[in-house]
Amino acid sequence: MKQPVRPKKALGQHFLTDQGVAQAIVAALRSRGPVLEVGPGTGVLTRYLLQDPALQLKVVEIDTESVRYLLEHYPRLAPNLYEADFLQMDLQRLFPDDGHFALIGNFPYNISSQIFFKVLDTRERIPEVVCMIQKEVAERLAAGPGTKTYGILSVLLQAWYDIEYLFTVGEGAFVPPPKVKSAVIRLTRNDRATLACDEDLFKKVVKTTFNQRRKTIRNSLKPILASLPTLPSYIPYLDARPEQLSVEEFVELTASLTAR
Repeated sequence: MKQPVRPKKALGQHFLTDQGVAQAIVAALRSRGPVLEVGPGTGVLTRYLLQDPALQLKVVEIDTESVRYLLEHYPRLAPNLYEADFLQMDLQRLFPDDGHFALIGNFPYNISSQIFFKVLDTRERIPEVVCMIQKEVAERLAAGPGTKTYGILSVLLQAWYDIEYLFTVGEGAFVPPPKVKSAVIRLTRNDRATLACDEDLFKKVVKTTFNQRRKTIRNSLKPILASLPTLPSYIPYLDARPEQLSVEEFVELTASLTAR
């Protein structure tokens, strides 16, 4: 069967064609009310999202050819279809009432990390994310401390979201087939309102230590420690490596750096 929209390598497009997988992704979404679908492509998820009257669906698509296809096959989308780059969108303008909205989509694998950083920046308004991403990335996000896949995004996302690895999707579910397996995950906002430390410093500590994950925290934090006006009397976990620390322990470590 001829693909109705030409997949574009530059956009990382691999169109999901397995209807059973599409239905399972939509069924994994627990939220009701406003929903934003990122990168609908040919509308394989859109079709099922539109069937649920409880969902107030908006979609954002960067590919002009996909936009034309969606408007032709799903004309009721017209008022709520935005031809734009999600990473550059002002979500405040898209949802101006300050209410919550869920995020769903088959995220382009080449920008999935950037999408998650945008989710973090908008976390007070996004209670749930259901998405398909590269399997290795999904495993990394859901990984716990003490594992090789646990890393920067694992800690930063798990500080604010509970992450569930839902199921694996094989290469044959797409046109063209990707060279890697895919996976569907669900992020659900936890009840953490604030961190018990400086959030910017927390991010800096997490990124600095994982970027030198073979070193002990003592060695990787030397530039940060040298920049402090006074050296704290006690800093925990200095002899550990970053993959050994939980979110709460990273918070404790960060808080100690500004303790008086």
